[in-house]
Amino acid sequence: MKRIIISFAAFCALGLLVVAGVVFSGLISVAADDPHTGVVHAFLETARNRSIEVRSEDIVVPSLDDEDQIRAGAGNYDSMCVGCHLAPGMAETELSNGLYPAPPSLAEAGLYGDPAKTFWVIKHGIKATGMPAWGKSMADPYIWGMVAFLQKLPELDEGAYRALVASSGGHQHGGGETPAGHGEQHGEMASDDHHQGDSSSSDHHGSSTSNDAAGQSDSGHHGNNESDDHHASEEPQAVEHRNGSGSADAERNSSPNNYLHVESNQHKH
Repeated sequence: MKRIIISFAAFCALGLLVVAGVVFSGLISVAADDPHTGVVHAFLETARNRSIEVRSEDIVVPSLDDEDQIRAGAGNYDSMCVGCHLAPGMAETELSNGLYPAPPSLAEAGLYGDPAKTFWVIKHGIKATGMPAWGKSMADPYIWGMVAFLQKLPELDEGAYRALVASSGGHQHGGGETPAGHGEQHGEMASDDHHQGDSSSSDHHGSSTSNDAAGQSDSGHHGNNESDDHHASEEPQAVEHRNGSGSADAERNSSPNNYLHVESNQHKH
């Protein structure tokens, strides 16, 4: 018996040495354009599916039929997910084409058949796949909104998808949102992307990263058109624009709090 144990230990040690030798030799390719072998792929896929099944089996699925919930999920999906998982009528993007494992096109098939599994994947992500753990910045009700939307997504054509996104509140999930315009970065036809612009100015949730919005040189992240800045949290101040020759472009009133913006970058209060 002792000899069997010693032989087994020696065999394990030899196996570890072989594995270590292969790892340190650099023979294993980690390139995203070099797919796994069939055996490795089957092993990883089985491990992933079983891991998700075990960890999602106790999740209680709420009602997913609320139209407002579905619309909110559509807005978040369009802002956060289309770069990898695409939308109806949308061509492949640089991300969806370059990632490995390749992200599934959710416009064609929803993520898993079980809403509990879908919720778990969105919230916790999957290691070494490019799928983030959105639960770090996204509250559970908003994640369920995305689950509800994903159940409807395969039924939508391009027009229905765009209409649903347009009727949503856009990128909103209770805090932690990034101001990046994900949609236009990846080529889909976003009609009114209010995420673009100067990241130092007020974000798209009505809050401002500066204590004094008047201190910005461009007054808002939509350019020089203050009338279009729908994120202001207070009544618009009277603004007077002058060109280099000193002629007035517009004058709303003569309040003492007027701000004077000139092309020479002078800013007077």
